[in-house]
Amino acid sequence: QVQVAESGGGMVQAGGSLRLTCEASGGTFDRSAMAWFRQTPGKEREFVATISWSGINIYYADSVKGRFTISRDNGQPTMYLQMNNLEPEDTAVYYCAVGDLPLEIPRTYEYWGQGTHVTVSS
Repeated sequence: QVQVAESGGGMVQAGGSLRLTCEASGGTFDRSAMAWFRQTPGKEREFVATISWSGINIYYADSVKGRFTISRDNGQPTMYLQMNNLEPEDTAVYYCAVGDLPLEIPRTYEYWGQGTHVTVSS
């Protein structure tokens, strides 16, 4: 059974940093892309960043460029999101997703985690 689990969320003041981790298990993920999305109440799930299985192709949402860094362990279904200079607007539930290609569209990802809460206070 495939499981995707996020960790590392929490509360931080504006300007602070957090590092999220995502681990997938129970399947074959050596050729899978992985991504981070986020969602706030009443809004659609929003793309944050994605990384290809090789780690070569990386894409960010404009809102996080220069502040967030996505990475993954070589050949492993483990992914990270280093979030620096956090802003109150970054407050959301952050979800990890696993799929075939590093795309910005949520429906292209097959597996999802339960999410981890990130709260940034001003």
